[in-house]
Amino acid sequence: MDTPTPAVPTIQMAMADFVDMVKRSRSANTALSYAKGLLFFSRVLEERGLPALETPADRLTEDSMPWLLDALEAYSPATEQLYVVAAKRFFNFLSARNLAEINFPRLNEFVLQQTRRPGQRLPQFPREEIEDVLVYIMNHPSSSDSAERLRDLRDRAFLLTLADSGLRVHEACGLRRGDIDWNEGQAIIIGKGNKQAVVRFSNRILRSLKDYLAARAGLDGGSGRPLPSLPLFARHDKGAGKKVKPISTTTGRDIVNARVRQALGEEAEKRITPHSFRHYFVTSVLRASGNLKLAQELARHANIQVTQKYAHLSNDELDRGYRDIFDKDVI
Repeated sequence: MDTPTPAVPTIQMAMADFVDMVKRSRSANTALSYAKGLLFFSRVLEERGLPALETPADRLTEDSMPWLLDALEAYSPATEQLYVVAAKRFFNFLSARNLAEINFPRLNEFVLQQTRRPGQRLPQFPREEIEDVLVYIMNHPSSSDSAERLRDLRDRAFLLTLADSGLRVHEACGLRRGDIDWNEGQAIIIGKGNKQAVVRFSNRILRSLKDYLAARAGLDGGSGRPLPSLPLFARHDKGAGKKVKPISTTTGRDIVNARVRQALGEEAEKRITPHSFRHYFVTSVLRASGNLKLAQELARHANIQVTQKYAHLSNDELDRGYRDIFDKDVI
């Protein structure tokens, strides 16, 4: 008689087993710290539609690590490092117990791209290179191939949306056509912590979206679904066929990587991530307005201390300010 295959434990059960293992092999403080980190991680998973209490552990992949990193934006680098270590060791535990298949090179790349060193407070990102990518994508000629042209128009609209709205990558990927108020130039979304928020769109976002959706009209019209229910950003690959399917967060990251590689070369991929565009947005608001509260509200930061990390001047701006004060011609 065949022995029944045991059910895959839930994420929560696996987390509890992992913490028990740590208690037996490490100090009580380490076990407590890891338990806090995994509790935080489980809350992040809950917000992203993977409740730890009921989701099988084999559904957890390395793609959840950027979710954790995004959620830790409001915390100190030391806390970020501690919680990321707890998550990485939990992933090792899952892999060692054959509970989940984890792509560790990909996982480590996510961590390398987004984590901060203890003591590092200023967001580090290549502003000028992001602007070069945006110039490239806006001037890149569309292909004569219909599917390729749709991807070109989609990617242009997607990158401009990240740069000019401050949306997180998963928020942009989750937009539907009906979320957009074209007259007001904004959208109402459900953001971090399941909070409703208004996001503003620039004129160049709206123009690029209209160009993209106009080119997609035949596909959308033939879907048999109400237009407002369709994803704003759709897949245009062989797997999607003629169906209108939303892009995933992974696809959103792939769009950024591909267009950065086209515009700047392969070496730039590690320097620019989807979250770099959010840094670009917040810094652009501060540079133009000098208004910290405005930047906080537009970026939807719950804590103004997160926004304050961006309130710094570049070395070039400091140089110009110094020369203007001390090196003016004196009569």
